[in-house]
Amino acid sequence: MAAIARWCMRHRLAAVLIWLLALGGTAAAAVTAGTAFSTDYEVPGTESSRAHALLREGFPGQGGDTDTIVWRTPAHLTARSPGVEQRMTRALDTIAELPGVGSVAGPYGPGPESAAQISTDGRTAYAVVTFDRQADAVPTAQAEAVVAAARNAATEADGVQVELGGRAIGLTEAPKAHLAEVIGVAVAALVLFLAFGSLAASLLPIATALVSVGTAYFGISLLGHAMAVADFAPMLGTLVGLGVGIDYALFIVTRHRKALRRGMGVAEAAEQAVATTGRAVVFAGATVCIALLGMLVLRLSFLNGVAIAASLTVVLTVAASVTLLPALLSYIGMSALSRRERRRLAADGPQPELPTGFAARWSAFVERHPKKLGLLAAAAMAVLALPTLSLHLGTSDQGNNPATSTTRQAYDLLADGFGPGVNGPLTVVARLDGAGDRIAAERLAEALRGAEGVASAGPAVLNRSGDTAVVTVVPESAPQSRATSDLVAHLREDVVPAAREGTGMEVHVGGVTAGYDDFADVIVGKLPLFVGVVIALGCVLLLLAFRSIGIPLKAAAMNVAAVASSFGVVVAIFQWGWGSELMGLGSAGPIEPFLPVIMVSVLFGLSMDYQVFLVSRMYEEWLETGDNRRAVRVGLAETSRVINSAAVIMISVFLAFVLSGDRIIAMFGIALAAAVALDAFVLRTLLVPALMHLLGGANWWLPAWLERRLPRISIEPPETAPAAALPAQRTAAPAQDDAEPAAPSH
Repeated sequence: MAAIARWCMRHRLAAVLIWLLALGGTAAAAVTAGTAFSTDYEVPGTESSRAHALLREGFPGQGGDTDTIVWRTPAHLTARSPGVEQRMTRALDTIAELPGVGSVAGPYGPGPESAAQISTDGRTAYAVVTFDRQADAVPTAQAEAVVAAARNAATEADGVQVELGGRAIGLTEAPKAHLAEVIGVAVAALVLFLAFGSLAASLLPIATALVSVGTAYFGISLLGHAMAVADFAPMLGTLVGLGVGIDYALFIVTRHRKALRRGMGVAEAAEQAVATTGRAVVFAGATVCIALLGMLVLRLSFLNGVAIAASLTVVLTVAASVTLLPALLSYIGMSALSRRERRRLAADGPQPELPTGFAARWSAFVERHPKKLGLLAAAAMAVLALPTLSLHLGTSDQGNNPATSTTRQAYDLLADGFGPGVNGPLTVVARLDGAGDRIAAERLAEALRGAEGVASAGPAVLNRSGDTAVVTVVPESAPQSRATSDLVAHLREDVVPAAREGTGMEVHVGGVTAGYDDFADVIVGKLPLFVGVVIALGCVLLLLAFRSIGIPLKAAAMNVAAVASSFGVVVAIFQWGWGSELMGLGSAGPIEPFLPVIMVSVLFGLSMDYQVFLVSRMYEEWLETGDNRRAVRVGLAETSRVINSAAVIMISVFLAFVLSGDRIIAMFGIALAAAVALDAFVLRTLLVPALMHLLGGANWWLPAWLERRLPRISIEPPETAPAAALPAQRTAAPAQDDAEPAAPSH
């Protein structure tokens, strides 16, 4: 690590240019290639995926995204009023001629299908717009043109409310500017300036994170052309990358500034910071990547892409922290210290840095009251985790969008006019073998109409070759309702088997609710294995680092507590709806099925960082004195300030992503912010030290036979003494050595 730092400082212009070329090159390549992200969250082998595959095979023309235009008339008019019908027909004809629109099916044509698109009270009607491609491939400009044409009809028809829904239409509501990133970075810069008192030093972590995360962002766009990468992966990578990237650079700059205050030269201080804290950063980054790559054990294609994309971001942030950052440190020189610090160093020489202020008082307070404070922290975590017991995995849809959005209003108009189930119909697909099965398909449609919980079911529609039939089933309940999930199970287990008995039909039940239920079942089934693998890998790393049984076990318990409590916060806000509308996050709804997996990966990795930072200082003091009480007190006093500063930065960055306009990313932002806050301010600075005081020397126990067999690794080697000491430093050095044990300041 020291050799890397020396090279980067000696060739600082080359190091900076290499990173800028990497950023510019990936940006140019990504813009040229375009995006190719996936919105297909299907799980191969499930019944819903088989239904979808059978539908694609039997009806190959039904490949484009379908969106809706909904209108509601005032009380004195109906959808069939001549003025309303004339204006809406003209608007639908205009939309049908727009580029990218394959067809428009309105309510004013002949046949029962058109009549069914007008509500029983006559005031609500809708048209189905089918694009010629899937939603993720529809240019935003084409969707905006459809919205504009529909809005013109609303302007012409006095008092008629016109709203639009669908995935392609949802593209028009996505925020255009990266407001979340800008706000998060601005708050992080402010915290860094307050912590350092130096503008130059506070800008370096920001610059390092922006360059590395920007390179990763464009790299993820290119990765989407090589493998399936979920559409939210770039935003998730940016969220995680900004948080850990700024923190890792903060740790190294903090150690660099400490070395400068001890009288080292700029080059030597930067080299030591990278050789010590830089190694800890590499270790922490490796644990984050291991936790993220744990998603690969689930063998879900789109999650594989998310894992690799997020890991790529973390790898680049770590690389920038140990290469780009030392080059930038050499550029700013002594400006890494504030003017007051530079004047004091010049006048008085290096002075011992003893833990003082609130950090020292808090550490002593925890030492005096470990039982009471430990119980208080455990109770707080348990209360926050209680909502997790009611966790309901499912799909959030446009009914969860903010109340002012056109997609949410279209959703509500359809639900009010035609029943809640119309927003999430089920699709029953049958493969037929002969004329007898065609008759059986009609009987299947009849059986579906009579099933409990079904509002309506259409006729069995056959494809041209007559070997595939599809029946559209509208539930009585909303797509997110547990009643709809119960209906899916009822159809699969009771209605369909009875209808296909004695026939050669192959029948599968699909649709949005069915797909997400299948996905949730797969995730829940594999979650214990996944969590077990992540915990085991983390425990092995901590066992090697601290040569203790108790430290890894406590870390695993703390990580599980942080995950459970953060999920409790997510459930309360997003599933129960506590304040979600006030924060612009839409209405209450289920939690996305893939959120637990990704959250466990990210949170276990991030928690490991704070655990290593805190316990490594305690471990160093324990090895030196053998006094557990002193080790815990000194370790907490010397590390809590930097942990808290890093946590505030991460929380600020994560909470800023609530403004992203994306419900999934907002879930990640709030969950990560809650987890980091609880981890830093409750677990690492309260519960962990309280438990370590109570356990005493048992914290560091390791069986002798295991001690002999474990390889020895050093996360962060001790600091080296300054090579050239100032006169004032030579006189102060003995006092410093006695008063200040080496403290890792990441």
